[in-house]
Amino acid sequence: MKIIDAISAILKREGVEFLSTYPTTPLIDAAAAAGIRPILCRQERVGVGIADGFTRISNGKRIGVFAMQYGPGAENAFPGVATAYSDSVPILILPLGHQRERAQVFPLFSSARTYASVTKSVETLNQAHQVSEVMRRAFNLLKMGRPGPVMVEIPADVALEDVDPAIVQSYKVVKPTCSGGNARDIAAAAEVLLGARRPVIHAGQGVLYAEASAELMELAELLQIPVMTTLEGKSAFPEDHRLALGTGAGGMPGPVFHFLPKADVLFAIGTSLTRHGMATNIPAGKTIIHATNDERDLNKNYAADYPILGDAKLVLRQFIDAVKDLGPKRRVNGDAAAEVRESRETWLKEWMPKLTSNEVPITPYRVIWDFMNTVNPSEAIVTHDSGSPREQIIPFYRATTPRSYIGWGKSHALGTGLGLNIGAKLAAPDKFCVNFMGDAAFGMTGLDFETAVRCGIPITTVVLNNSAMAIERHALVISHERYRARDIGGHYADLGRAMGGNAERVEQPSEIVPAIQRARKANAEGKAVLLEFITSQEIAFSHRRAL
Repeated sequence: MKIIDAISAILKREGVEFLSTYPTTPLIDAAAAAGIRPILCRQERVGVGIADGFTRISNGKRIGVFAMQYGPGAENAFPGVATAYSDSVPILILPLGHQRERAQVFPLFSSARTYASVTKSVETLNQAHQVSEVMRRAFNLLKMGRPGPVMVEIPADVALEDVDPAIVQSYKVVKPTCSGGNARDIAAAAEVLLGARRPVIHAGQGVLYAEASAELMELAELLQIPVMTTLEGKSAFPEDHRLALGTGAGGMPGPVFHFLPKADVLFAIGTSLTRHGMATNIPAGKTIIHATNDERDLNKNYAADYPILGDAKLVLRQFIDAVKDLGPKRRVNGDAAAEVRESRETWLKEWMPKLTSNEVPITPYRVIWDFMNTVNPSEAIVTHDSGSPREQIIPFYRATTPRSYIGWGKSHALGTGLGLNIGAKLAAPDKFCVNFMGDAAFGMTGLDFETAVRCGIPITTVVLNNSAMAIERHALVISHERYRARDIGGHYADLGRAMGGNAERVEQPSEIVPAIQRARKANAEGKAVLLEFITSQEIAFSHRRAL
C-alpha cells in the first residue's frame, strides 16, 4: 500500500466525503479510488473556501479537506487557510511537499514553515510507518478544543513509499470529547446575571459548533435577556425571536446599537471577544462574564470579571441549572422583549425608504429586502462577501435557524464567499444556497462559478454590480479624481452564461423578485445561477462602527 492510499483509507474511515483540490498531487487519484469524490476548483484559495464552507455548515461534525501541489499551489492557498484560521474553522489541509532531500533548499516553498502562523498545527509526514500516528494527531486536533485548520505536509517522495496495510487497518477513528466549566465559577456568574438590571447575552460561533442554540434560547427565555451574536455566530440565535437584537459587526442593526451601550452585564458565550474592525467592540464599564473553550481568549482584549473555560453547550446547561437553583424570579427588570420590539421598529422605519426604494440604479438594500421577503430563511443558506455586501446584508437579513448563514470577516479577502457557498451546498444539498458578492469580489474569484457549473453544484451567486469600489471612496479621493481609480467594469451575466450557467442581468426593481424565483427553480433543477443586479454606489450603512 502506498502512503497516498493509506491516507485516503484513513480519510474514508474518518467520514471524509469529498476532496477539494487542484492538481497536481497523487492524492487526488488515490482518494478517488477510495470512493472520495474530487472537487477540482479553478484556484486554490477557492478550493480551501469550499472545504471551509462544508465544515461550517456541518458544524465541524464533517470535516472538509483540501489538497494541493507543492510550490505555487501551496503558496496560492494561503489566504484561504488564513481566513479559516481567523474564523476558527476545522479543515484539514494536505499539501504535497518537496522531496525530503531538498525541502530546506532556498528558495523552495515550505508549507510546514510558512503555514505555522495560520494553522492550529502543522506536521510533516517524514516517515512512512508514522502515517497513522500523524493522521490521528491531525484529526484529534480537528475534533477537540478551539477549532482551526490542521495541516499535514506530505513530501513527494514519501507520498509514493510503501507502507504495511496493517498499520492503516489498526487506525481507530478519533472520538471527540469536551468539558464543562468550573461549577463554583458558574454559580457566582449566575448570581450576577440574576442581579443585573440590563444584561445582554453575546453569542459567538462556539454556540454553533457546540450545537447549543436550544440551550442558549432556554437561558435567554428563562431570564428574559436579549441576545446579540457575533458575525461568525450569526444564526446561533433565531433573529426573528422576540429577544433577538441581531448581529454585532462593523455595521449593526438598531437594537444592538440601542441595548449594548446601556448593558450593565455582558454574558459572552462561545466567542473570543476579539477587538476587531469587523466586530462590535464592547463599551467600557460593563461586568463581563466570558465563557469560551480557549484560555487564550480570556482576558485578551477585555478584562473578564467572571472567566469560564468550557464547551458552550455544557456551560449553558450549567447556567440554566444554576439559575433554576437560585430562583429566576429574583431577576430584576425581567421583560426586555417589548423594548427590543420597539427599538427594531424604530430602526426599520428609518431604513424603510431604502429597503423599498424604486430608484434606478437599484439600491442594494432593495435587493436584500426583496430576497428576505421572497425566500424563507429556514430554507436557505446565505453568505456575503467583504466590503459593501457584508455591511449592507448583516444588519437586515434575519437568520432564523442554526447555520442558515455563514458569517465571516476577520481575515476578509475579497471573493471568499463563493467558495464558502459551494461548500455549503455540498453539505446541505436541499438548501437554497446564495452568495452575495460585489463586482470587485467577482473579479477575484468569479471564474470559480464555472466550478459549480462543471461539478453540478447548483448554487446562486448574486453580483451587486455598481461598477465601482464604492466602499473605498474615503481612501481613493485624489486618485479617483485624476485617474478614475475606483471605477471597475464588466457584464457578469454574460460571463456566467459563457461558463455554462444560467444568468440574468437585472436593472429594474420590479424584476428582482421574479429573478430570485427563477434562480431558485433553476437550482432545484440542478443548474448553477448567476444574478447580476445593476445597483447604485450605496455607502450608507447602519450604525457602522458607531460604538
